[in-house]
Amino acid sequence: MIRPLALAVFALGLLALPAAPAAASPKTLKRSIENLTQWPLDVAAAPVVAAWSIQRNLRDIGDSTAVRIAYPIPGFAWNTMVNVGAGILRGVTGVLELPAGIVLLPFEADLEPLFDPAIDNEALVDWQNGIYDVKFAVDYTTAGAG
Repeated sequence: MIRPLALAVFALGLLALPAAPAAASPKTLKRSIENLTQWPLDVAAAPVVAAWSIQRNLRDIGDSTAVRIAYPIPGFAWNTMVNVGAGILRGVTGVLELPAGIVLLPFEADLEPLFDPAIDNEALVDWQNGIYDVKFAVDYTTAGAG
């Protein structure tokens, strides 16, 4: 008899508490899904991004003529490999952030990005709309803004 009475008092006490605001944050899950769906595009666009990066470096950095002649071919191969590797790392990051994003969904908490360059660096395609941000063909060889 005491247990049902205690349970009823406890339930009434919970009802008297003010409701917490619903402030779930899908930020980690959103970033994970964006990384999982856009890493193949980063990898596919790596040669184009490498050429774009080299063109900007040749234009913006005051190197000697010898460097400007010798750099593009090995630089293209290096930049392409770095961008492919970073694109794959972006996909791995998406896999790692997915469970955390699902667990954190009902809470007002977010996980810090595990791979900042996908957010901070420039990209050939960058459309931020707040729901599903499209950003791929990221230049991973140039320092980001963040």
